[in-house]
Amino acid sequence: MSGNERPAGRRGVGGFAEGIGFCFRGLGWVARHPGWWLFGLIPALIALALYVVALVWLGTHATDVAAWVTPFADDWGWRDTFRALVGFMIFVVGLALSVLTFTAVTLVIGDPFYEKLSEKVEEDLGGLPGGGDLPFWSSLLRSVRDSLVTLWYVLLFTVPLFVLGFVPVVGQTVVPVVGAFVSGFFLTVELTALAMERRGLRRKERFALLRANLPVTLGFGVPLFLSFMVPLASVVAMPGAVAGAAMLVRLRLAPAALPGGQARDAKPV
Repeated sequence: MSGNERPAGRRGVGGFAEGIGFCFRGLGWVARHPGWWLFGLIPALIALALYVVALVWLGTHATDVAAWVTPFADDWGWRDTFRALVGFMIFVVGLALSVLTFTAVTLVIGDPFYEKLSEKVEEDLGGLPGGGDLPFWSSLLRSVRDSLVTLWYVLLFTVPLFVLGFVPVVGQTVVPVVGAFVSGFFLTVELTALAMERRGLRRKERFALLRANLPVTLGFGVPLFLSFMVPLASVVAMPGAVAGAAMLVRLRLAPAALPGGQARDAKPV
């Protein structure tokens, strides 16, 4: 089996459950390696401090931002209520974007940290695949570029969902579900980038691989997105998410192979 071939896997509900399983396997790995968990907390704590400042500012100025984007409502008798609702939606969107971009920003800040953590996971599973490593600065620049491209795709989905959020019933039922699935997909995109780059997979190849394995991709990303909505959960769970993503890529999406073709995933976790 080549390093970029995909094994046959479960689809539908079974694939989604399989993706959830990789979340727990990653958390289990860091629980057995507390030193690596603490190591992985450093960039997440730095990113958390930055996001707390940004969200506090947005929370205290949401109404002002709403007034700025709705000048047409100046003469409305119920403009204050309308702008309070718009301000609330702006903060919700900002919170959702913070969940999505938190992963990207934390991975950029912690690139050397998470690269080492991801490598350690693969070493425990039998060894590192060869041929995909890049110099640090090249890897960092690619990570920033890919994160910006991913953010652009996220905005393409988020803006229409934000508008649909004002539609009665649909905005309170369908939109949050669709939003969680979209956010979960792009979280998986970000988290699996390290292990996929190690295999020499470029951004388009990574997207294609994740789309081809959509149930397991969503099963991994959606629970993480929902858990990241809980205050501080993203900081605590980030090392486990990185570990789980390395396992997901190695054991399910793009198994590493020995030169002779034998899969290097024989070591159980």
